[in-house]
Amino acid sequence: MRVAYFDFPLPRALIAAHPVEPRDAARLLVVSETLQDRRVTDLPQLLRRGDVLVVNDTRVIPARLYGKRGNASIEATLHRAEGPGRWRAFVKGAKRLKQGDVIFFAADFTATVAEKFPEGDVSLEFSRQGEALKRALETFGTMPLPPYIKRAIGGEARDRQDYQTIFARHEGAVAAPTAGLHFTDRLLQALDAAGIGLVSVTLHVGAATFLPVKVADTKDHTMHSETGSVSAAAAARINAARQAGGRVVAVGTTSLRLLESAAGEDGKIAPFAGETNLFITPGYRFRAVDLLLTNFHLPRSTLFMLVSAFAGLARMKAAYAHAVTEGYRFFSYGDACLLYPEPAK
Repeated sequence: MRVAYFDFPLPRALIAAHPVEPRDAARLLVVSETLQDRRVTDLPQLLRRGDVLVVNDTRVIPARLYGKRGNASIEATLHRAEGPGRWRAFVKGAKRLKQGDVIFFAADFTATVAEKFPEGDVSLEFSRQGEALKRALETFGTMPLPPYIKRAIGGEARDRQDYQTIFARHEGAVAAPTAGLHFTDRLLQALDAAGIGLVSVTLHVGAATFLPVKVADTKDHTMHSETGSVSAAAAARINAARQAGGRVVAVGTTSLRLLESAAGEDGKIAPFAGETNLFITPGYRFRAVDLLLTNFHLPRSTLFMLVSAFAGLARMKAAYAHAVTEGYRFFSYGDACLLYPEPAK
């Protein structure tokens, strides 16, 4: 399909710079045959007893680093671990870097450019490995907020908490699974009281999720790979809920992509551990997910293509136009949608 089909106008003023407080006070646009303006706190009433929410429990690491190569300032965003002390990274001004260049992030914390790639990113070999590298990132790194959230160098201290979901357990993401940012202890208690289940899976979200689709046709786009896992226990719980008549509600596009990667033709979830580069566009047949809770996504992005595949392109364009008119907040720190699938034709 033409990428231009997935474009839409968006006033910059609607891009959220911070989440609402409390998190579950965010607005929620229910997209089915009609549009309903609700709140995230309404989820227990919008879902049914026996439904199961599937959340992503990945934890974001402080993967953005600021350093120097000589007199030149360097900003590096790590996006894929390649070894105990080696990461692929997007680097501003990467064209000026050469293999063997050393970047100083601190007097005793450096990285050497090990390799450059045609895609424009580089491989960095750090002077620390394993737990020592993890501690260095905690000390010198900042949260890797997406480029549309503007911050001064070093970011804001509150982003360490704001850009982490309540479910965060397993370190490895360099972007947050943002649909999960809306949940609070209060909301989880209300969902549990309503008989709605909760299951965790893990997909380590990569920074490439924010990259624009630069080709004219979706068939020419190469999707990035991300590492994920679905435990045997999680698979069993999801399958049991569906067999009993409950619906599988994916919390975020990351959970959805992982579930669809782990699903058989019959929709049954199998244990999964490995990489997925599943690229979902209109025409895809969903097997594992019945409802999708997600944020509002960028024009021409793979994420807007995914939600258009799930709920229908025309319906999503109408929903986003409604959201703009009603002043919904967009993107990572913004409001949410609860999407019903497009009816079969």
